Amino acid sequence: MVNHNNNDETQQLNQNASVNESSAETSEPATVHPDKESKPDNSVKRQPVKQKQGSGESMASVMNLYEESFKRFAEGEVVTGRIISVDREHVLVDIGYKSEGQIRIHEFKDEDGNITANVGETIEVMVEWWDDEEERVILSKEKAANIKVWEAIKKSYDEEGTVQGVITNRVKGGFSVDIGVQAFLPGSQADLRPIRNMDDMVGKTFDFKILKYNRKRSNIVLSRRTILEKELKEKRAATLASIHEDKEIEGTVKNITEYGVFVDLGGVDGLLHITDISWGRVKHPSELFSVGDSIKVKILNIDLESERVSLGMKQLTEDPWTIAAEKYPVGSRVTGKIVSLTDYGAFVELEEGIEGLIHVSEMSWTRKIRHPSKVVSVSEAVEAIVLDIKPDSRRISLGMKQVVPNPWDVISEKYPVGTTIEGKIKNITDFGLFIGIDEGIDGLVHISDISWTKRIKHPSELYKKGDVVQAIVLDIEKESERFSLGIKQLTEDPWQTVAERYEVGKEITGTVTNLTDFGIFVELEEGIEGLVHVSEISKEKIKTPIGKYNVGDVLTAKVMNINSDERRIGLSIKRLEIEDEQNLLSEYVNNMGPATSTFGEILRENLQEKLNEE
Repeated sequence: MVNHNNNDETQQLNQNASVNESSAETSEPATVHPDKESKPDNSVKRQPVKQKQGSGESMASVMNLYEESFKRFAEGEVVTGRIISVDREHVLVDIGYKSEGQIRIHEFKDEDGNITANVGETIEVMVEWWDDEEERVILSKEKAANIKVWEAIKKSYDEEGTVQGVITNRVKGGFSVDIGVQAFLPGSQADLRPIRNMDDMVGKTFDFKILKYNRKRSNIVLSRRTILEKELKEKRAATLASIHEDKEIEGTVKNITEYGVFVDLGGVDGLLHITDISWGRVKHPSELFSVGDSIKVKILNIDLESERVSLGMKQLTEDPWTIAAEKYPVGSRVTGKIVSLTDYGAFVELEEGIEGLIHVSEMSWTRKIRHPSKVVSVSEAVEAIVLDIKPDSRRISLGMKQVVPNPWDVISEKYPVGTTIEGKIKNITDFGLFIGIDEGIDGLVHISDISWTKRIKHPSELYKKGDVVQAIVLDIEKESERFSLGIKQLTEDPWQTVAERYEVGKEITGTVTNLTDFGIFVELEEGIEGLVHVSEISKEKIKTPIGKYNVGDVLTAKVMNINSDERRIGLSIKRLEIEDEQNLLSEYVNNMGPATSTFGEILRENLQEKLNEE
């Protein structure tokens, strides 16, 4: 590769100085003088050589000097010369002509302006033009190098060889490459795959193949992809011939996707599927690999027709499930890390490749867990008991609650029936109160066990969440995990002594609390009510008391019957009215004196019979 810094001179050379291109160029060079018009007559004018008398030179030497002094080179011809002197403007080169050739000094300056010409150095130059009269020859070192470059380009193209070049900068559609002259590398020919960052290519040296060239237009198109494709094809063929199933081989990670890793095995890409990376759980291959990593894999399958290769990495080690039953027997205590949560439970990694499931129902003896996230979190270390193991289906059932004793096993011993407990109301529902007993165990006070006497529509009428209350243990059902409590049982049932306070036949006074078609409810004391049936309201027939009485009215009635077990008291207003009438009649008869006629006695007997009948 020859560096050429003068593009203008290169283009002028390409237009006017063509050398030895068999089919593309003319064999007869044009004569162009940069500083002088072309001469139509290119014949050589020979000048006689004056011979000094007394010279001891032989006739042969004289003839050689004579021939050398009249030697003539064609314009555009490349010859070899020797630097004989260097001045500020020119470098003089002896090319065997009758006078020395001149090369402009700038052709010997490097990028820093330093002169690189050395006296005595042999160099190749091109004859630009000559002047016989002034005995002056103009030479060019750069144009000689340019001619050599184009000769090398032609040879490389004809023989399908390669040239080396440096990518100098990016241009529209590709790159500019210095191969001694400027050439164009299309972006599509720079690599086997599209280049993400084209700036990374600038400044790098590569081998290229010449796709086409035109010296007159100074146009060269290169390709690096052609070379890479050939190398890849040869490499692929060699790799396919050497690999086989079950072979372990080194490869390089080429690409990473969500479903696996593509590995370059040497011209052949193999797919390492995500399920074959590890016996354990892999969320994404990028967690384990990076592009360019060197990894060891095993050949699982080869399809020579499609050149597809399936790879495995976990197959390099033994399947851990083969000894899982021996390592994790039922009942053993294990420690693992939470790797995943679902609605129905948590998956625990016991070791790479072995995961067990803790079902949500196996997380707590007492709490009703709606979602595992309420108890555990991903990456948390937990202890569990092996409940079941099925190596064939690769399943292990685990339990967290089994690590600690079941509180329901000791709750009946700790709180026997009849024990008075104190706790905070944790929840209020339509059917009762939930009171916290021990951690995770709540007792239920049913709405019917809140009060002996009060009619409670909703427990919130009497209590609120957070209230501290006392209750008595009524029942404990371990199997169904039920703990029944009662508040009213803390006091004596007032109905058990109601017969002592309200004897049958006794006249009582109460307040109307409710009116129905079948009677009137009368409150005798707090929580104790009696019923005046519609038939016991009056001697007259009444279909309904509604409209005749109002809630809040104070009534006087007679106790007719008491049933403490059924919590009923029967009252009567009608009997009270009849008794009042009898008392009035008796008073009237008694006040008549001894002269009572036979009629009075008869009337008294009739009244007594009527009372007896009723």
